[in-house]
Amino acid sequence: MAQVYEAPLRDMRFVLNELFDGDDFGDLPHFSEFTPDLTDAVLEEAARLTKDVLLPLNASGDAEGCTLENGVVRTPKGFPEAYATFRDGGWAALSSPTEWGGQGLPETVNKLVEEMTCAANLSFSLYPGLTHGGTTAILDHASEDLKQAYLPKMVSGEWAGTMCLTEAHCGTDLGLLRTRAEPQDDGSFKVTGSKIFISSGDHDLTENIVHLVLARLPDAPKGSKGISLFLVPKFLPKSDGTPGPRNGVAVAGIEHKMGLKASATCQLAFEGSTGWLVGEPHKGLAAMFTMMNAERVSVGIQGLGVGEIAYQSAVAYARERLQGRGLSGPARPNLPADPIIVHPDVRRMLMTMRVYTEGSRALGQWVSRALDAEVHGADPEMRQRASDFVAMMTPVVKAFFTDLASETANLAVQIYGGHGFIREHGVEQFVRDARITQLYEGTNGVQALDLVGRKMGAHMGRHLRPFFHAVSGLLQSSAGVADADLAAWRAAQEQAFGMLQLTTGTIAQKALKDGEEAGAAATDYLRMVGLVGMGHCFLKSALIARRRLDEGTDEQAFYTAKLATANFFFDRILPQATAAFLTIKSGKRSLMALAADAF
Repeated sequence: MAQVYEAPLRDMRFVLNELFDGDDFGDLPHFSEFTPDLTDAVLEEAARLTKDVLLPLNASGDAEGCTLENGVVRTPKGFPEAYATFRDGGWAALSSPTEWGGQGLPETVNKLVEEMTCAANLSFSLYPGLTHGGTTAILDHASEDLKQAYLPKMVSGEWAGTMCLTEAHCGTDLGLLRTRAEPQDDGSFKVTGSKIFISSGDHDLTENIVHLVLARLPDAPKGSKGISLFLVPKFLPKSDGTPGPRNGVAVAGIEHKMGLKASATCQLAFEGSTGWLVGEPHKGLAAMFTMMNAERVSVGIQGLGVGEIAYQSAVAYARERLQGRGLSGPARPNLPADPIIVHPDVRRMLMTMRVYTEGSRALGQWVSRALDAEVHGADPEMRQRASDFVAMMTPVVKAFFTDLASETANLAVQIYGGHGFIREHGVEQFVRDARITQLYEGTNGVQALDLVGRKMGAHMGRHLRPFFHAVSGLLQSSAGVADADLAAWRAAQEQAFGMLQLTTGTIAQKALKDGEEAGAAATDYLRMVGLVGMGHCFLKSALIARRRLDEGTDEQAFYTAKLATANFFFDRILPQATAAFLTIKSGKRSLMALAADAF
C-alpha cells in the first residue's frame, strides 16, 4: 500500500470558518475580500496540487535523495518540474505582501496550505518555506535598496532563501560562532567562514539563492551581543537584476541525514563572499529571530502535516488488513478474518493519532489568527494582545506539535506491524522525517526553556494573559451546560486549567530562587500548556457540534465525529496534564541527584 493523503478540507473549513468565529481577535477588515467562497477555492486547488503533484514525489524523492555534482546540488527527479508548477501557480507568494508581488492572503489560510504541502511532501516544503522566512527578515530589517533588489524575486519564488546560523563547534549557543565579515569601501562586506546544517543551502530549483548569514564584524564584542546579519547571494545580481557572477559561496558537502533526504541540507563555505548588512551592526540575532520565530511556527505545522499523512495511511491500512476476530465476535463473518480496525488497541492508536492531528490543527489556527491580528488588528490594544499570544504560543506550537508528530508517526508503524518497519509501505519515512522537526529551529527542550525562562515572566506575565483569559472565558460562558457529556468535558478542562494555573505560580516562585527548578519543569510545563490549549479547542468544537446537531444540520456524520473525538481527548489524552502536574510538583531533586561522573 502506498502512502495515503487527501487534504482534510472539511475539518480545515471548520477551524477556519466556525471554530473561532467571534473570538478575541475578531474579523479583520484588512482581509474582508477573502470570503469563505474564495478561501474554499484556494484550499481546494491546493488540495489538488499537493495530491497530484507533490505526493507522488514523496517516497521517490526519499529513495533518490539529493546529489552533489561539480559543486551544484541536484534535487530528485521531478522536483524541478514540481517547483516550477508550484511557483507559477503563485503558491510561493501566497501570504506575502501585495506591494512586493505577493497575494496577501491571511496566515489562517496560508498555514492550512502549508499543512497540505508538508503532509504531501515535507522535503519539498522546506524549499519555499525557508524563502518565505527569509523575506520576513528582509522586509522587517533590511535597507530599502536591499528590499528593492531582492524581495520581488524571492516573493515570486524565482529566487530562494536560507538562514545560515550553525557552525560545527556551536549549535544553539550562537555566541561562539566564528564567521567574520570585513567592511569594504563600497559599503559591502567580505564574509568568510563555514556553516553546517543549512536547509536548502543549494539546489537546482531557482536561478539564485539568497543566504542570510550570521557573522562578526572586526570590532564586535564577544558573545551573542557581537553578532550581525548579512545578506549573501549565491550569484551577485547584475544591474538589470538578473543573476551575474558566482559569489564566493561553495557547497562543501551534503549532510547524510536520517530523514528529509529530498531536502538539500548543506555544508557551506563562505570564502570572501560579498554581502550586505541587514539591520544594525551587532544586532543580528534580533533580525534573525524575526525569521526564526516565523520558521518555528512553520515547523510546528510541518509536524502537523506529517502527523496527518501518517494518520490517513494508518487508517487505510487498518481498514484493509485482515487479522484475527473482534473480541466481541466476528465483525465481518463473510471474510476469513476481521480488519484490524475492529480491535480496541488499534482503535486506541488511531484515535490518539486523530486527536493529535485535529487538536494541533485547531490550536494552530488559533495562533494563525493571532499572527494576522498582530499585524492587521483594528487597534493597538488588539495588536498587542495578539503579539503577546504569539510570543507565548510560538514555542508551544513548535515543540508540542512536533512531539505529537513523532508519536503519531511511530504509532503508524505500530499499526502496520512488521510491514511498517520495511520501506515498501512508506510509513517508516514518516518516523524519519518527523524526527528532525523536534531538533531544528531550536530543540524542543530549548523551546520549553524559552517558554518558562523568557515568556512566562516577561512584563509581569503579560504574554500569558491572552491565553489564560480565553480559556477562563470559555469555561465561564459554558458553565451550567445541560448536556451531560459537555458538562463532564468542561469539568475536566476546568480541572486541567486549575492545575496549569497552580503550576505556573509554583514555577515562577521556584525560578526566582533556583534556575534549575525552572529547567527541570520546563518540558512538562510546555506539554501542559499544549494540552490545556488543545482542551480549549476541543471544548469549543464540542459546543459548536452539539449546537449544529440540535439545529438539525445535514452534516450529522461530521459533527457526530467531532463529539466522539472530543470524548476521546477528554477521557484519554487530557489526563496527561495531571501526570505533568505531579511530575513538576516533585521538583528537581531526583533529576539532579546523580553525580555527573556516575552516569
